[in-house]
Parts: sequence; structure tokens; C-alpha cells
Amino acid sequence: MTRKADVIVIGAGVAGVAVAYHLAVRHGVGKVVVVDPRPPLTLTSDKSTEAYRNWWPSRPMTALMSRSIDLLEEMSDELGGAFGLSRRGYLFVTSDRSTLQGMREQAALTSDFGGGAVREHPGPESYGPAEDGVDILDPGLLRERFPFVIEKAVGAVHVRRAGWFSAQTFGAWMLDRARDCGAELIASEATGIDGRRVTLDDGSTIEAEAVVVAAGPMSKDVAEMAGVDLPVHSELHLKVAFRDRLGAIPRDAPMMIWSDQQHIDWSGPERAELERIGRSDAAGLMPAFCHMRPEGGADSSWLVALWEYRRQVMEPTWPLPADYLYPEVVIRGLAAMAPGLAAYLDGLPEISMDGGYYTKTRRNRPLIGPSGAPGIHLATAMSGFGVMAAAGAGDLAARHITGSPLPDYATDFLLSRCDDPAAGTESSGQL
Repeated sequence: MTRKADVIVIGAGVAGVAVAYHLAVRHGVGKVVVVDPRPPLTLTSDKSTEAYRNWWPSRPMTALMSRSIDLLEEMSDELGGAFGLSRRGYLFVTSDRSTLQGMREQAALTSDFGGGAVREHPGPESYGPAEDGVDILDPGLLRERFPFVIEKAVGAVHVRRAGWFSAQTFGAWMLDRARDCGAELIASEATGIDGRRVTLDDGSTIEAEAVVVAAGPMSKDVAEMAGVDLPVHSELHLKVAFRDRLGAIPRDAPMMIWSDQQHIDWSGPERAELERIGRSDAAGLMPAFCHMRPEGGADSSWLVALWEYRRQVMEPTWPLPADYLYPEVVIRGLAAMAPGLAAYLDGLPEISMDGGYYTKTRRNRPLIGPSGAPGIHLATAMSGFGVMAAAGAGDLAARHITGSPLPDYATDFLLSRCDDPAAGTESSGQL
């Protein structure tokens, strides 16, 4: 027996749930079926800093993220702020004047893309609350407002239309609203796709006018069932949460990002041990963008931190490969920006670690829209920004499927763009 649906969405992560929400709630599509063998929103949707920003090195990404943030704000208002959408911003800190100049140039570029005004401090405007744009801080103001930052820092860029929220609460609300409008969640695995017919692991089939591949790290395998080759790869990424029992980082801090490469200050014996166990990757020049933010409310003492210093490309597997060195490496990296955290190197604090995969294209732009195969659509390759992009990606995918008016940036996220050898590369914007 074959069931009928209007749209089948394969994948119940935040991207798939967002597609279902926009189809069912905002476009009135009557029968949307979401298929996933795992509980919704459990694989990778909350395995990041759950943050958002409109700071991107490309016009299409800035446009998509600005639209996504518009939608996040609308949804937050509708839900009464229940998923905790903050606006603390991202603070990019550096001890290198050339890096600061590079960030100043990116600020001007992002402003041209519609990211808001650039404000220098000290300057004609005071440094205070702002809804968008960026504030560039000199070392004196940086130390005055953020005294926990290392003294050698020469400045910082504060991206203002940025912050974080609860991906689980946000995604669960979208799924509930979609179900209220007739969407259905089926706990099953898609094992085959024949045209617009999807076979499930119990042998049953579902037919629909459109099938959406939104399977996160499994998207390449799922798309292959439909004869679609996705030019994507996956990188392992980990996340550590640790208890800041000493209060080294204020609870009202923004997302803090150390924008410099660095050498971790291992002792001689520690370096020898790293060589012995085959972990010299932690002993050489380490990449920029070690970052952290407070987790929880004013009464919490937890920090969440990430640093993708290994960039391991691999086929997604679970459970994730273990990296018991990761918490110490991240805390040591953060101590370069916030020296108060070095107190934990004599005895690591209470920690919790998880992670997932960044599934990405070469240019690190998502794939959203028709795949080229009849009836097969994409909402995938969200890399490390699936939580912040989900609302905008769901909106764009639903517009393609329903034939609604498309934004100017729609063609920049099509799979067909990857066929253009003249497309070149651009900075990925990945932290």
C-alpha cells in the first residue's frame, strides 16, 4: 500500500523541521510528512553554540542570514520569547593590528551587504546598545568594558545583530505548529527513493509531489537514492561545556572569539607526550577563532566553547570518535584571550562534551531548492550554521516548492551553481 502526501521531508533536524513549518504553517500545504528514524532535533541540531549572526563575508550569505534573523525575531515575538533569543553579539578580539584592520575591512564589506553601520570607538557615537551593525573598539575601551580580556589585545569588533537561543525549544515549537496544521512525523528510515516515491524501512511507501532532502550529515547518501550527487563533505566538530566555578567570565558576556592563530603554551614534557601519543596537531600553530559564550541564566556557571583546530574530514559515524584532549586544548586556547581561565589548567573543571558534523559544500554555502531531479528538493549542507540558517532556509525551500515569489539570493543556493567552474571560492565564514 502506498500512502499519499503533498511533500515528504527526509530529516527531522532543525532544517527539516523548518521546511515542514514553512510549508504547513506559512504556505498552507495540507499534507507534509517528515521522516526520520531518530527523535526530532537530536542528531546535530543542538551540537553547536546555538548562535546566530549577520556577519558574513559574502552578499548571499548575509542576505540569507538577515532574512533568517528577521524570521527568528518574528517567531520569538509570537512565542513570547520562550526560546531565549538573545542579542549580546559576537566580540571578535585580536592582539594583531593587521587582523584588526582585516576585520575593519570586513565590517565595511558586510555593511555594504546590508549588515548595518560601522561605528568606530572612540568616535562621534557612544558605545552602547545597538540593534545592528558593528562597533570597533580601541584597546582602552575594550579593557574598560571587558576587563577579563588579555592586556595585549589591540582592539575588537562587536557584531551587534548576533547572539544565541535554544535550538531545541525553537525546533520543538516549529514542529508543534506544523503538526497543528496537519504535518505528520514518521519514526522511520528512508531506504529508497524512486522518483517521488519514498520507501521506508518497514517496506511501506509514500508518494508526494515533492521530496525534500534535509538529512544533515546523511544527506549525501539520501540524495544518492534519488540519483542526485551532492558535492558535499563532512567535518567532525566537537563542543565542550565547562563549569566556570571561579567566575572568570562574566555572565553577561557576549560570544567571545579569539581571532588570532596561536601556539599553545605546553611545557617541554607535555610536548614530548603529545608527540608520543600522535597528537602533534595540538602542538604546532593553531588556527584562529577559539570561541565561547555563557550558557544558562544568571545563576548558571557554565560556559560553552568550540575550537575546530583539527578539521577532520570523514564519513559521519556514531558514536563520534573520542578526543579526550579536546577540553584541555580548548580551555588553553581560550586562556590566550581570557587569562583568568588559565587557573583551570592545574585541574580541569567539571565538563560535558558532545558534537556532530559540519556537512558543507566547497564554498560553504547551503544547498536550498530544486536539485535538478524531478520533484527532488534540497535543504542541506548547513555546515556549522544550521541553527541560525534554518528559518531562512525553510522559508526559501518552501517558496521553491510552492511556486511563491523568490528572493534575489535564491539562485545563489541552488545545486546547479556548483557546476560553474568560474564560480571560484570565497571565505567560508566558518568559526
